[in-house]
Amino acid sequence: MMALPEKIESLAKNLPDAESARRFYARLAEKFPAEAKKLSKNEGLLSDVLTLAAFSPLLATTILQNPEYISWLNRQRISSKVRGKDELVESLARFALVNSSVETNVLLARFRRRELLRIYLRDIRKLGTIVEITEEISNLADAILEYALREAAQELDNRYGAPLETDEKTRTRQAQFCIVALGKLGSKELNYASDIDLLFLYSNDGATSGQGSRGVAVTNREYFVKLAELVTKLVGGQVGEGAAYRVDLRLRPNGRVGALAISCAEAIGYYKKTARSWERQVLIRSRVSAGDGRVFQKFYEQVQSSVFSADETVENALSSVRLSKEKINLEKTSDVNFDVKLGKGGIREIEFIAQALQLAYAGRDEWLRAAHTLISLSRLADRKLISETELTELFEAYEFLRRLEHRLQMENGLQTHLVPNETERRALVARRMNCADLRDFENTLQTHSEDVNRIFARVFGATEFSNAPGEDEKTNRENSIENQFAAERLKPIISSLRKSGVKIDLNKEKRATLEHLSKITPHYAEMIPANPNLVKDLPNVENDLAEKNYRQIFLSAVSAELDFKSELAVLRKNWSRFLMEIVVFDAFEKIARRDAKRLQTELAEASLDAAIFITRRELEKRYDIQIDNFPFAVLGLGKLGGGAIDYGSDLDLVLIYDDEKSLPAGKLTHAEFYSRTVEIFVTTLSSLTRDGHLYRVDLRLRPDGKNGANSIGKTAFLNYLETRAAIWEWLAYVKLRGAAGNLILAKETEFAARKIIHENARKLKAQDSGLNTLTEETKRIRERLEAEKSGGNRGKEIDIKFGAGGMLDVYFAVRFLQLRDNVPDDAENRSTVFTLEKLYANKSLSRENFQNFSAGYEFLTKLDHNLRLVVGRSTRLPTANHSALHTIAKRMHLASVKDLLEQLTFHRLAVRAAFENVLKI
Repeated sequence: MMALPEKIESLAKNLPDAESARRFYARLAEKFPAEAKKLSKNEGLLSDVLTLAAFSPLLATTILQNPEYISWLNRQRISSKVRGKDELVESLARFALVNSSVETNVLLARFRRRELLRIYLRDIRKLGTIVEITEEISNLADAILEYALREAAQELDNRYGAPLETDEKTRTRQAQFCIVALGKLGSKELNYASDIDLLFLYSNDGATSGQGSRGVAVTNREYFVKLAELVTKLVGGQVGEGAAYRVDLRLRPNGRVGALAISCAEAIGYYKKTARSWERQVLIRSRVSAGDGRVFQKFYEQVQSSVFSADETVENALSSVRLSKEKINLEKTSDVNFDVKLGKGGIREIEFIAQALQLAYAGRDEWLRAAHTLISLSRLADRKLISETELTELFEAYEFLRRLEHRLQMENGLQTHLVPNETERRALVARRMNCADLRDFENTLQTHSEDVNRIFARVFGATEFSNAPGEDEKTNRENSIENQFAAERLKPIISSLRKSGVKIDLNKEKRATLEHLSKITPHYAEMIPANPNLVKDLPNVENDLAEKNYRQIFLSAVSAELDFKSELAVLRKNWSRFLMEIVVFDAFEKIARRDAKRLQTELAEASLDAAIFITRRELEKRYDIQIDNFPFAVLGLGKLGGGAIDYGSDLDLVLIYDDEKSLPAGKLTHAEFYSRTVEIFVTTLSSLTRDGHLYRVDLRLRPDGKNGANSIGKTAFLNYLETRAAIWEWLAYVKLRGAAGNLILAKETEFAARKIIHENARKLKAQDSGLNTLTEETKRIRERLEAEKSGGNRGKEIDIKFGAGGMLDVYFAVRFLQLRDNVPDDAENRSTVFTLEKLYANKSLSRENFQNFSAGYEFLTKLDHNLRLVVGRSTRLPTANHSALHTIAKRMHLASVKDLLEQLTFHRLAVRAAFENVLKI
């Protein structure tokens, strides 16, 4: 490293990580010598910038990537005031003008990162209290949400016109929308790496004006759901620089299966009549974050009495919160590192003390209804519900633990709460906490955590909140608590059934089925409150699953309806019924995993055929034509292509038509006609109605990707494959399969495409270095997906699909070998397991690599299937959710969660080794 000026050395040597500060300045001087020289002349600014580098490698990287931020920081650093939302919105607007060529989601991520330089500097210098720091972090999130909402609303107004509603005097006015903040953002206690928990509300049902570019009106529900989706994408959509925030919408009514946006009246009804106790507890920390505050005010005035009930008993309130805490204890996977948030004596215990006493007493005492934890604790002390000594201890612990949380998170910008165990890293944390030495840090941490846990135990009348039970004890406690939670989850289901008007005999067998579903797959159990009719058709698992002709049933049901809306409704109701039947038999382990996936594939194919039937009828109505032979077909890729659809799978599709056939709608070109065809087809499958949606349709793998037409003629498609398709597209199209529609067209295209792809690979191999090109491109695409999607398995979560040694290692190796050695897919069996056997028989795989791939893929797909069933659509193993892992391990017939994680590590290492062996150049 270059010799540094004496001034730099003098400032750096007293910092907690002097070496990082020196390294930062050396890199700045090397890359931006003018900026470094200018910085060295301003000692105050130099001290601040070096301090940021010593406390946060994340922010040091931000400055090196954007050296112009140094001058900006110089203008901002002397201010000690808390910036409000309005001021930050104005600042963001100016930032947007300077960065007008940048996509909105990138803009928001960059603005947040820049503002964190200023806020974290104030935090480090203690120019603000912990309350002021967390308030400003929250204001920043509010500003970004407000900006995103305005951008999204403008875009949707341009498409559909403004959303309208009718007031009590039957006058038409514009409907309003608001974003409700929950959790830490709701109480203005957001930390640097928090998720933001949101709820989207709109004022009333109605329809848009229709005066947009689309020329059609949509319902307010559809408009505001689209608005919620777009805001979430702008704020939470991952880009190369990361998202501004991780957006969590799971706390909305009916959880994952609920609509993304709901009317104020619907939300009021839910929280008054259906919501579970923990859902009402969430509203203790709720407020408007962006949009029209009047919508939230109307909502909260109506539900406040349900959140803080005058009839709530102290015993019941404490019991409910204690149960939540016990479940958190079981879900913690680290019994070695101290967890600042969830550990014994951690931040969550402080929050639960405040919230439990609020639930117990605030129903009869409105003054206790405060969202912020510290304000709530102060008022509880005023009412003598905690002592003044306890209040002081909790305040001091809260301040220490929150600053510790900030130091841990701002090192690398990760959502971590674990204090490292390694002595050197722990000592660095101690220095960043301004402790005298490591012993001082550990003594202070122990004192505060013991104080918190003692008060927690006193309030809840318990002393046994251990966070490190043995495996047997943990399993027994977990089973007991899971049973309690399963019973708790049944309450809204029963409540929904009673209020729905649907007459259902909830006999002993159905109740037992519901209880088991709530325990094994809470994700799918949540479908039932949103659709109580599903209970009617819950199967009797004592009988065998009677397989059905889904296609015939769907087409019969749809053909009996007279309009598009009714067709969509009946299709969704039947689909939900059959999916739930598969889920139930799977949850009870009455069908094999392969059968569950086979049935789901058949269900998807039947849905595609039904969607094509609906699309054809809708085209006939719109153009007043008769379509006897519809030359339109669906080609499946990914899981659909391999015949392995599983819970939550997207449908990766290429949509083709016969470009040699004349059109029934004379004045339209093929492109125009089939563009409208695809619009109706995708809407049928993926639009969200009050009966839900079927599948997410992904057309990104079509020729020319997002720049290509959403459907393509057969001749043009085959020509594209032959002349312009990239190697990564060959790898994707290896699994191309005719799935639905005109099957003659589909199969002819499939066979021709397969022949072209393998011929392309043969020609490439015949060239000098052609095999190296195929190998390098396969590795490049795999590595890019690993970097973009898995994030290097940041933190504790393991990505079993995109991460190293994940399922994509197997997929890419198999497809590479198929192209290299000309081993096309079998016409009848396209499964990865069968293809591995073909490759081994062809001597494309050594015995060792074959065994590693086969055993690893069997384990990973079994884990993936159970993860989808238990948790929902995710590629990441939820290592912080011990309850879910316990259920998954039990279903996989493994001894323990530890056994599950050990076997996963073993198979991932073996799969990655086999992948590297196959892709050697």
